[in-house]
Amino acid sequence: MRATLAQLLLAAAALGGEFNSDGVKIHYDVFGKGEPVILIHGLYASSKTNWELPGIAAELARRYRVIALDNRGHGQSGKPTAEGAYGTKMVGDIVRLMDHLHIAKAHVVGYSMGGMITMKLTTLHPDRVISAVLGGMGWLRADSPQERVWEMARGKDSAKTPVACLHGFAQLAVTEAEVKAIRVPVTAIIGERDICRRFYVEPLREIRSDWTVRVIAGAGHLNCVVKPDFKAQIAAAIDRHSGAKTK
Repeated sequence: MRATLAQLLLAAAALGGEFNSDGVKIHYDVFGKGEPVILIHGLYASSKTNWELPGIAAELARRYRVIALDNRGHGQSGKPTAEGAYGTKMVGDIVRLMDHLHIAKAHVVGYSMGGMITMKLTTLHPDRVISAVLGGMGWLRADSPQERVWEMARGKDSAKTPVACLHGFAQLAVTEAEVKAIRVPVTAIIGERDICRRFYVEPLREIRSDWTVRVIAGAGHLNCVVKPDFKAQIAAAIDRHSGAKTK
């Protein structure tokens, strides 16, 4: 994917940093000014591939203070290999990042794995979330086949992402009661051809019909982030709930 002039200028203006999150280095970049928006990328991706190269960070940075991190196990962040080093600890990384940057509340956008983290964050720390966007993801249901398949995932640790990260997904599952208790405004954005639409989004619509769901025409799971409408729908979802009190 070739970088545009706008993306190159955005990268040049980024304020990068890192901090220690419970013993793991977490890298992040900050773009723009305004209400804070935290971007959480998907499995095997990074803030650069998921948010910067598709132009999503640049679009949001026109109106918001955008914080895009590399999740533990990815990008320029630390990559612990121990079982138990992921799961809800990835949620803790988001809270610690907000504390590190003195952010009381933020809009939170997650894609795929990042959507799992976002949903779990919204159930565990609703006071830190202004609004949430679940991209390429919906409801990872506790005690479901989808939860168990991640626990049984096989593979080898690599320089890219340790397999322990996949095993931690089960900790990100939430119950029906937890989903029904969420009072934070949530939007789901899913590709028309994304298999996650069937397994995660449609079950979510059955119990939260009040939540907005946007379907990106012609998009699958991997190419949804490069679709112009995906970028537009994220911006629209955040805009609907902007103006909330932040710090």
